Amino acid sequence: MPMSKEQQFQLDAILRQGGLDTSADVPTLRAAFSDLMAQVPVPPDIAQNPVDLGGVAGIEVTIGGNGADSVILYFHGGVYVIGSASATVPLVGDLVRRTGARGMTVDYRLAPEHPYPAAVEDAQAAYLGLLDQGIAPSRIALAGESAGAGLVVALLLALRDAGAPLPSCGYLMSPYADLTLSGSTLALKAGADPLLTPEGLRARVPDYVGTAVATDPRISPVFADLTGLPPLLIQVGSHEVLLSDAIRLTGQAAICDVPVKLEVTPGVPHVFQAYAGLLDEATAALDRASDFLSAQLASHPVHASDS
Repeated sequence: MPMSKEQQFQLDAILRQGGLDTSADVPTLRAAFSDLMAQVPVPPDIAQNPVDLGGVAGIEVTIGGNGADSVILYFHGGVYVIGSASATVPLVGDLVRRTGARGMTVDYRLAPEHPYPAAVEDAQAAYLGLLDQGIAPSRIALAGESAGAGLVVALLLALRDAGAPLPSCGYLMSPYADLTLSGSTLALKAGADPLLTPEGLRARVPDYVGTAVATDPRISPVFADLTGLPPLLIQVGSHEVLLSDAIRLTGQAAICDVPVKLEVTPGVPHVFQAYAGLLDEATAALDRASDFLSAQLASHPVHASDS
């Protein structure tokens, strides 16, 4: 069924009107983001509880307080400088509602106060914290948007390299996976993207990279050897400067024999899944993602050795 061009145009106009200037100074940027997110309603059926995962603060997101044994561990976006667990609750709630899993969305430390590898260390601590609670790796799915999607891959690399048990899968929305900003669509899609600009991204890269190098595979997973990672679903819109990040990350996964599926939705912006109330494509993408997550979480029988 063809989706509504009218919805796409309306959303594009809304986003251009209320866009974030990511090249602003950090306090201004964070304040603007908070104001923007405060306008997003949390549906009444979503329950939120503060949690501590391995010393990292987060929010447990459930529908009606269900105590499912499957967990979606979620990482927010925001170029590693802005964003919060609380801002992701409506989107995580959409996934929880569809899959029946519990959501755990975490507040990893942000740059520039805490540059790389702080975010990766916190992501790893949160995941290991779930294992310490007795949750089997096969009952955990990782998910994230933008920088959070890049962080999912960085976490998987860190876990693999440490010899830790890997989760069932990763769901990546509009991954920010190349902080060298060498992707072709940064220029090609600059006019089409209502949210992100090459200049805005460039302004924030040093905050996170710090004294490291942007080509580090855990900063820019497009340069990583992804061998041994679990199945990945990558969703992206065609109106994104980061489109080539998703395409190249998919290619790298395929070269490394990782089960990977890329879905490019035409005419939609960065993390379009967040606009499920306004955009049919967003609802459809979340439905497909939930099918993927549910299938991966169900395809691994839980053995005693898992927990």
